[in-house]
Amino acid sequence: MSDTTPATNGNKQKRQRALLLLLVVVIIAAIIFAIYWMLSGRYHESTDDAYVAGNLVQITPQVPGTVISIGADETDSVHLGEVLIALNPADAKIALERSQAELGEAVRQVQKLFLGVGQFEAGVVMGEAGLVRAQLDSQRRAGMDTAGAVSREDLEHSQQLTTFAEAGLVLAQSQLDSSRALTTKTDVAHHPQVLAAAAHVRDAYLALQRTKIPSPVNGYVAKRAVQVGQRVMPGETLIAVVPLDQFWIDANFKEVQVRHLRLGQPVKVTADIYGDNIEYDGKIAGLGMGTGAAFSLLPAQNATGNWIKVVQRLPIRVELDPEQLRKHPLRIGLSMQVSVDTHNRDGAVLASKSRTEPAFSTTVYDAEAHEADALIAKIIADNLLDKTSTPTMPSNSRRHKKH
Repeated sequence: MSDTTPATNGNKQKRQRALLLLLVVVIIAAIIFAIYWMLSGRYHESTDDAYVAGNLVQITPQVPGTVISIGADETDSVHLGEVLIALNPADAKIALERSQAELGEAVRQVQKLFLGVGQFEAGVVMGEAGLVRAQLDSQRRAGMDTAGAVSREDLEHSQQLTTFAEAGLVLAQSQLDSSRALTTKTDVAHHPQVLAAAAHVRDAYLALQRTKIPSPVNGYVAKRAVQVGQRVMPGETLIAVVPLDQFWIDANFKEVQVRHLRLGQPVKVTADIYGDNIEYDGKIAGLGMGTGAAFSLLPAQNATGNWIKVVQRLPIRVELDPEQLRKHPLRIGLSMQVSVDTHNRDGAVLASKSRTEPAFSTTVYDAEAHEADALIAKIIADNLLDKTSTPTMPSNSRRHKKH
């Protein structure tokens, strides 16, 4: 009698059909994955070891001083040129007034040098005329001496006058040459003495302007480390400003993933702060020149007997779309997920050309030098002799209030 029954055979057939169905599903899934891998999967590299990086602009004073006001606090929005810190300007104003007086005095003294050239030229002409007169007088007396019309004493006296006239002419010519040496190939405004005094005015003017510390960028205050009444020194960090339009992603890929990464490849980025619904478009802007371990404070030392290989990671810089950044602002240090499309592998691994323009720049300090030059030109004009009246120079308080 057989041990199998119709029910047992039915269960076995069901199990066989289920296993066959599972095998078919696995084969189909494997085929789909293989197709995906061949067409797309192998052309993508991704990592979640990525973070937002950006410029952290440290606001530092250029001159020492005492803080009298703070124009922005943490989380405040600031704009290019907005005054963030104001220092006590009293000492700087005094130094500027002193330098202005010194410049005016230098202009007047240099004018005396130029006027002295004319005086010494006249002295040379007078010396030449005196020498000619003395020579003629000496010659006339020498002719009269043969006839006994003049005494020997008068003849020697006339010869001495000629010698004195020659010495006077040499002295006048030497004074003229010295005066010309101080004034040749220049004018009052470009004389070295005037330029030196003008440099002092420029230095004092810039020192006064620098008692007001502006923001060099548009951004947000991330950290304030200064208080009213604090005495600050040049180079001391007072405020940190983060410009939101100067963000990028530092994505740390495993060394086995960077084989096909190239400059300019498109990148898709998502942030944990917004979730997968917000996706940023970017591109690879640069591949790091060293792994994170190479630049760590304590680099790994693998020259030992007990060595375990650790897969290294290479930082990749990803530039983001500025318009998307404005719509969905990020913060420095946020976690990101990065996926690189490596279909196009024709790009370079490293940049072959240097930048033709600065990577970052500011124009907030450009006006200071022009304003100082205008002030110097006004002081020089006010102290020149070729004017019909002496204009009144505006007070420092009004001028600096204007600027």
